[in-house]
Formats: sequence, C-alpha cells, structure tokens
Amino acid sequence: MAAESGGGGSAGYIEHHLTNLQAGEGFWTFHIDSLFYSVLLGVLFAGSFYFAARRATAGVPGRWQSFVEMMVDFVNTQVKDAYHGPSKLLAPLALTIFCWVFLMNFMDLVPVDLLPEIGLLLGIEYMKVVPSTDLNITFGLSISVFLLIIVFSIRAKGLGGFGREIFFKPFGKWLLPFNVTLKVVEELAKPMSLALRLFGNLYAGELIFILIALFTLGNTLASLVTSAAAFSFVVQFALGLAWALFHILVITLQAFIFMMLTIVYLSMASEEH
Repeated sequence: MAAESGGGGSAGYIEHHLTNLQAGEGFWTFHIDSLFYSVLLGVLFAGSFYFAARRATAGVPGRWQSFVEMMVDFVNTQVKDAYHGPSKLLAPLALTIFCWVFLMNFMDLVPVDLLPEIGLLLGIEYMKVVPSTDLNITFGLSISVFLLIIVFSIRAKGLGGFGREIFFKPFGKWLLPFNVTLKVVEELAKPMSLALRLFGNLYAGELIFILIALFTLGNTLASLVTSAAAFSFVVQFALGLAWALFHILVITLQAFIFMMLTIVYLSMASEEH
C-alpha cells in the first residue's frame, strides 16, 4: 500500500496520506499535487461545458447538453433569488464555483490508495488528490471572492461611499477607530468562514476514509484467504461504501454552500444602504 513507504505502521500511513508533494521553501512552498489536480479539474469543467455549448442544438438535446442546461438553470435560479442587482458576471461565477468546488470535493470518493499507489510507480512519494483538503486552495478561492466583494462594493457605492462605510458606520465619526475595527472583523470573517468551512468538512471526510482503509493495512491479496484478513476486507468495503454514499451529500452540500455564500456576500456588497 502507498502509505507503507512512509513507515511507522498506522501513524505512518495517516501521515503519508496527509502530506503534500511540495516544492520550494518557507512562504514560497508550493503544493504541487493540489495545484495539479485543481488546474486539471478546472480544465475538465471548462472544457466539458465549452464542448456542450459548441454542440448545443435547438432540437432534441443530448444527455450532456440536458445536464449542462439543467445546471445553468439551477444556478440562474439561485442567483435571481439572492441577488437583486444587474450583473453579467455573477451567474457564470456562481456556476464555476459550484462545479469546480464539487469536482475538487468529488476526488475524496476516489479510493484512498489508488492514485498515491500510481504515483509511487512513477517515483512520486507523496500525493494528496483532494484539493479542497488543502488550506492553500480553499483560502485561494475565498480570497478571490473577498476581492470581488470589494470590487462590487466600490462599484455600487463609489470609492467615497465605500470609504464612508468603513470609517463612519455604524456609530459616526466620533467612534471612527471602533467603526474600522468592526468593519475589518466583519469583512475578514467572510473569506475565513468560506475557506475554513470547506477545508474542515472535506479534511474530516478524507481522514475518515483513511481510518477506514486502516482495516486492511498490510493485507495483501494472498493473505485474504485467512478468515481474519477476509473479515477486515469486508468490513472496510462495507464502511467505505456507507461513508461514500453519505459523503456524496456532504461534497454536494459544501459546493452549494460555498456558491450561495458567495452570491449572498456579493449581494450585500452591492447594496447601497
């Protein structure tokens, strides 16, 4: 198994699966595996939807076109219900966030040893395949949303109105330091809640899959003929299947929450009062 190369039995197995493939040092440390799978899944989403758009027909749609149209209608409905201002950016942004985050979360359903084992055959010692279990990825997404919140707020209120909102609300000019402190805390809580909520739920899910995989740590196909090894294999399969079925709801819900909070935050930023 992939984790056995890390040594240390169960502890080594868990540590191996929770370690990123890194390049660089200090602040400029890059998690190559997280970046690779994030970009790959982003290209997969954009390419497949572009393919559907290019082959769209006014006649009887195919299965993929029907699915894409259903997703577009679903996201448009959420945007219209939560955002009341005009914006050509928000619906495509919300669709991208939902589908991209869902695909990153979906990687948690890939058998925990499959891709790391393939990586070992290619000489890659560490490989984490779920980008949303990496704080760098989730904070990258949330900081991008945070910057858009600032842009939407300035566009709706103007630079002067945005400044007055920071310095003079809600208690007026006599409590300016208190106003700024409240505003900073309020705004920073948005990207932090987005990033930590997504990371925490997916990290916990990944850890449970790893713990389930420990039931057969060290078992080979040959050893499955023994009753104890066969029993542990059946238990792992049953627990893994049950958790995977439940986790489908978790990964979908987390993608939906990230999308909806983005829409709500941008809607709040666009309000003039």
